[in-house]
Amino acid sequence: MYYGVIFAITIKQIYKKNSIKKKTTIKDIANVLNISAAAVSKALHNDPRISDKTKKAVKQVAENLNYQPNHLASALRSGKSKLVGVIVPRTNSNFFSSVIQNIEQVLNKEGYNIIITQSNESFKKECECIDTLLYTQVDGIIASMANQTTDLSYYEKIKSKGIPLILFDRGENDLNVDYIGIDDYNSSQIIVKHLIEQGCKRIAHIGGYKRTRIFNNRIKGYLDALKKHHLPLNEELLLECDLTIEDGREKMLQLLALKNRPDAVYVAGDYAALGALQVLNEQKINIPNEIALVGFGNEPFSSMVTPTITSIEQHSSEIGKQAALSFLDYSKKETITQTLTKKILDVALLVRASSDRKNS
Repeated sequence: MYYGVIFAITIKQIYKKNSIKKKTTIKDIANVLNISAAAVSKALHNDPRISDKTKKAVKQVAENLNYQPNHLASALRSGKSKLVGVIVPRTNSNFFSSVIQNIEQVLNKEGYNIIITQSNESFKKECECIDTLLYTQVDGIIASMANQTTDLSYYEKIKSKGIPLILFDRGENDLNVDYIGIDDYNSSQIIVKHLIEQGCKRIAHIGGYKRTRIFNNRIKGYLDALKKHHLPLNEELLLECDLTIEDGREKMLQLLALKNRPDAVYVAGDYAALGALQVLNEQKINIPNEIALVGFGNEPFSSMVTPTITSIEQHSSEIGKQAALSFLDYSKKETITQTLTKKILDVALLVRASSDRKNS
């Protein structure tokens, strides 16, 4: 077999020969070397049956031709793409970016790469993300649901294809899959208890929408904590929203417009808490002595603003690791049978200046 042709054909000549093609294939490499496409494929996959000399020749031509492997075709042949899809509501949150980083770190060690998609809290976009990932032949999907999602049919579609589905942070018990998150109900109990210990008696809650399980649980925890500590519940103090900065500002203004203002506000997300803080500062309201404020998520800015925001630490890094490990457990099984399996992590309340009346 003659390999000297590699060195006789310049890179320029090779590119010219293949310029009419959109993408270099294994067959193109085989034609240059006058060997079979099967031999090229084996060489590229470091098959021990192929000599080192041939492997070196194949890899040199592949590099010269700018050959890119067709992962989709490879997945169809082998049944494994070594790709895992990740769906998050948004990537501009420290919580979700930290989860993604830790998913990737764990999976990379096992030879997997991840494809990151974001729903932007849209059910329609989330369905498009799922379709794209399924088309790409991912080996599994790790997801946190969009705020708008109430129809679970697209997630059932993932299960019907025998693909492991791991949910984190936001998930639904009805899907009967693995879930990694925190105790949202108890988190609200901890927050309300803290505010009561600071002397607060009229505690408002800016929450997410009840249709999303985690926010419904936070609302239930808030309501039950008020009842437990014999504090009255006023419907005007319970507001639902998408928990954006703009929502936080709007809902805070709504609470300040009440004839009987709250003396504390518990916000179910740090971004909305930031918006609420901006309004309180703009209106020269003493924080925490007039109105105490607690957020949720421990975003980095919560410890940088003035005053710093008391918040719940959700342990995003551990959630990411556990989600990846759950997938890897399924990757070792020939048949996939999922049931509701929950891993619930403990939370920590990080008390800061926005609610700490005793040290203000």
